[in-house]
Amino acid sequence: MLRAAGVGVGDEVVVPAFGNVEVAEAVALVGALPVFADIDPETYCLDAASVEAALTSRTAAVVAVHRFGRPADLGPLHRVGQRHGLLVLEQGESELPYDEVAQRRQRAAYLDGKLRGVRTPDWGEGHTYQQYVVRVPGNGRPDRDAFARAVRGRGVECRVPVKTPVHRMPGFRRCVSLPETERAADETLALPVDASLTKRDMQRIVSACNALGGLLQPAF
Repeated sequence: MLRAAGVGVGDEVVVPAFGNVEVAEAVALVGALPVFADIDPETYCLDAASVEAALTSRTAAVVAVHRFGRPADLGPLHRVGQRHGLLVLEQGESELPYDEVAQRRQRAAYLDGKLRGVRTPDWGEGHTYQQYVVRVPGNGRPDRDAFARAVRGRGVECRVPVKTPVHRMPGFRRCVSLPETERAADETLALPVDASLTKRDMQRIVSACNALGGLLQPAF
């Protein structure tokens, strides 16, 4: 898409640092420079105000990446693009079958109502829950990694969705202030909501997480 749009050497392209490195690599492959902007803490997608603050006279495009099944809010990004004459591209996620999406939403709703001591994800319009990502704040209590170890020790699989933001990776390292990206990388944890999970599996997830509820203050 970047090549087709004529983006190349000397251009800058604004991308998120929270997520996979492939988008920044694609920008570099066409000879342009990836510039990192911060994310919205609810959607984990690019924040339009941060994008606008990152623009320079060399900015040619913005790449919005949909994250965890939660679509990016494209309206504000398109308005930024229109004001500055920029191309706004989308990087989507693989689509899940409708039946599986319905089951994931059902399991997500169950976790939303039962989990304590973590911040559950924002539903948002069109959320397909490719990953069910909660926040585990530190606040001087057990942090996300300790929480994950404890949950795994109770037989529940979980994973850190973004271990290292792209702006901290070799080859793309930048001295840039991305507080929401850094916070999300430190606090997020993906819990299972696969369609194959049984009611007993879901109860086990809740039990394992809530067993730590006395050690974590609820985040609002």
